[in-house]
Amino acid sequence: MSGNLVRGFAVASATAVTTVGAVAGVGQSGTGQAVADAGTTASGSTLLADIPMEGQARIQTASLNQQADAQSVAADTSARQTAAEAARVQAAKDAIAKQQEARRKEAQQKEAKRKEAERKALRDAEDGQEEQQQAGGSSTESSGVTQQSSYSVADVQAIARQIVPGGQFTCFSNIVDHESDWNYKAVNPSSGAYGLVQAYPGSKMSSAGADWRTNPATQIKWGLNYMNERYGSPCDAWTFWQANGSY
Repeated sequence: MSGNLVRGFAVASATAVTTVGAVAGVGQSGTGQAVADAGTTASGSTLLADIPMEGQARIQTASLNQQADAQSVAADTSARQTAAEAARVQAAKDAIAKQQEARRKEAQQKEAKRKEAERKALRDAEDGQEEQQQAGGSSTESSGVTQQSSYSVADVQAIARQIVPGGQFTCFSNIVDHESDWNYKAVNPSSGAYGLVQAYPGSKMSSAGADWRTNPATQIKWGLNYMNERYGSPCDAWTFWQANGSY
């Protein structure tokens, strides 16, 4: 590149077109003094007029190309950032959707198992009652529910649904959840409270049946009577429990 072309890069600016026009005007004047005036600033700096027309065109083309390249790079960077942010947002949405779907399926499976266990417990209880009736036997003295050698949580809950009125069952269940987690043999190591409703002492439940230690139906009947007599209903008892942490 010639020395004139190098100097031209140093002074090329937005006024390049005006400068080129000035150069053309000077060429028409034909006076050496006018050329000198157009080619020099007050400070003696070299202007675009010092550069041949071909060089001026090359300078302007290079400048425009640089601007176009810079704009292209900026646009590409912005597009990549936008795409990356969109991908991140979509990935987060997909992850949340998968978690929600997994929880929904898990809840459905648990509910299906719970209902099946309840149906099985009811069928077993009905079958036991029918067998006893055919054999001339009787049900337990306290509840009318056939006693078994052992009970699962589902069994106990199914029995409770038979004894506790439907509108009060949820409140009754909430209390039992907190007191014994539906363990009819639960014992408080500190106080000695016993059973589903944690009667203290446990022997109080003998008023509902002598089999209070091993028969959840007896415990449920006693607990229901206790809640009704002391608080008015299981739901009233649950309201008191929420306020005091016990009943």
